[in-house]
Amino acid sequence: MPVLGDQTVSNPKREAIARKSLLLSALPPEMTDALIAKSGSRKVGRGETIFLHGERASAIYIVLEGWVKLYRIAPNGNEAVVAVMTQGQSFGEAVALQRLPFPVSSEAVTDAEIMSIETSHFRAAIQEHPEMALSVLGGAYAHLHRLVTEIEDLKARTGAQRVAEFLLDLCNVDEGGCMVTLPYDKVLIAGRLGMKPESLSRAFAKLRSVGVRVQKAHAVIEKVEALRAYAEEDPANAWSKAL
Repeated sequence: MPVLGDQTVSNPKREAIARKSLLLSALPPEMTDALIAKSGSRKVGRGETIFLHGERASAIYIVLEGWVKLYRIAPNGNEAVVAVMTQGQSFGEAVALQRLPFPVSSEAVTDAEIMSIETSHFRAAIQEHPEMALSVLGGAYAHLHRLVTEIEDLKARTGAQRVAEFLLDLCNVDEGGCMVTLPYDKVLIAGRLGMKPESLSRAFAKLRSVGVRVQKAHAVIEKVEALRAYAEEDPANAWSKAL
């Protein structure tokens, strides 16, 4: 699949998003300027493939707008959602720099805009400025930390607690009530949280007891503090309540 390079990144707002990404934020401004000048961007529609599992990685990607999922198809045909990336998050760093095949596929789950930096440009910059490798290591560490956290959540939290944490991440207030928009469809939310769609529905139902009401693509939270307390509760207590 060709590198996303339909247009150069010249929008100041988009450039600012890219500069704040974990991949580029630690670099000196002149290095970031050089990489952005050689980058490309492309708008992708919901459901459009960015790359497929097994394709040779030729670029590093940064989400400028929208949501993108990384996933694999299991031998039984089920889809396993590995990660869902949004504005300012990068992916593909490690495999691209090693010129390895992608271990996952990537697809836009909303209309999105993706910035791409060709591997050859990034490798050349690292050879000239070896300290740039630290930014790649930072990105790789962030991905690893997220995966470790997700594994911990799968093993140590109930499904309803994982949904509560998901909703808290969408809140823009620390206390009181708020309404959040679910960023993508509920089937993907379920896959993102390691659940079946029917389990997600049951989890939403359980959260009514702590003041959460789901209305189509929105969740109304009566009291953020109560939802946080539930998410942080000892799972043994949460499980006993579910019995």
